[in-house]
Formats: sequence, C-alpha cells, structure tokens
Amino acid sequence: MSNSFFREQIIDTCLALEARGLNQGTSGNVSVRDEAGTGFFLTPSSLPYHQMTPDDIVHVDLASGTITGTRKPSSEYPFHLAILRARPDAQAVVHTHSQHATAVACLRRDLPAVHYLVALFGGAQIRCAPYATFGTDELSANVVAALSDRRAALMANHGLVVIGRNLDEALALTAEAETLAKLYLQTLAAGTPHILPDDEMARVVDRFRDYGYGPVGGMKKGE
Repeated sequence: MSNSFFREQIIDTCLALEARGLNQGTSGNVSVRDEAGTGFFLTPSSLPYHQMTPDDIVHVDLASGTITGTRKPSSEYPFHLAILRARPDAQAVVHTHSQHATAVACLRRDLPAVHYLVALFGGAQIRCAPYATFGTDELSANVVAALSDRRAALMANHGLVVIGRNLDEALALTAEAETLAKLYLQTLAAGTPHILPDDEMARVVDRFRDYGYGPVGGMKKGE
C-alpha cells in the first residue's frame, strides 16, 4: 500500500472514531507505519478531524524521531514513537478518550475478564498504565509497559490506546474495548461481577488464534 493511502486511511479512521462516539473534537490521535516501515504517519495537533487533508498528516522517522510536515504533530507523538519502536508487530496505534474506557481508567483499575472477549487483547485483563503528564517520556514508558503482551492499555485519568496489524483492526479493537468497558461499569453498578479465571482466559486466548488473532508479539503486517 502506498504512503498516500496511509495518509487517507488515517483521516478515514479519525472520522470513523468520531462517528462512533469514540472521540470528539480534536481529542485522541492515530498513527500507522509508512510503506517502508522506517517511520510512521500521525495526526497533527489541534486540528478537527473533518478539516484534515492528507497534507496535514505528519511523518515521524522511527530511528531519529525527526518530524516532517507542514503542521505540528499530536502532543502524544512520544508514546506513538515509543510503542512502534518497542512493538515491531504493531502497524497501527489508535488513542481515544472514549467515555467508558476513560471512566475505568479514571478509577485506575485494570479492565478485568468480565467477559471472555477481553481475551481478544491478549490476556486476562486490559492493564491500566499509571498516570503521567501527557506528552512525557514517563507516560510513554508507562504505556509501553502496560502493553506488554497486550493489544490495548488503559491510561490512568486519560484514556485508551490500542495497537493493531493495520488501522482497520486497531479501529475494531478500539470499539470492542469501549463496549467491554461499558459492560464492566454496568455490572459494577448492578452488583459484583463474576470475573473469569486466568486459566479459562488462557484457553480463550488460544482459541482466538484460530480466528485470525495470532500471539501478541508475533503479529505480522497484514496477518
């Protein structure tokens, strides 16, 4: 796929996030590796999604961190850079401030196995990364650690970040994480949820490999 395709796809993904109520205004950010795999494209800072054009999309070099483009990158470009450096299996990163996932993150809780579909994200929970100021190296380190062997992480008092083998997968997993967070909050309001045990979640993780989700850390582009 060409770099022009990836620029357009970032905009399409941002508009889809807004249409689904997963982001609004200029909140959140999206990135995807470039055609050569030596850098990535990223949403610009403080530009409403409906105003973006392909020329507004910023490019970041993976090795040097050099930024090119006509606009400033998202303030969260440090954690996109850190994730894509640490996770060669990830091709795309989606960060949102979706309501229910962010609510769980504001509780500073992991999202537990209230439903077996939590296993889509690689384990028995979606971890919550400790709070750090946005745009800092501390936040980047916290997010990378929380994503270890996972496809998503909550960010305390901040939001959600999801990785995927492409932007379509990252978008779909973002919507799924938001649904699971809403379900968890609903069960907490109704009573005490029964959390599935780790051994059962390990079985489900293995089963999902038969449905196109390979082992986390072993994802390859296009799989």
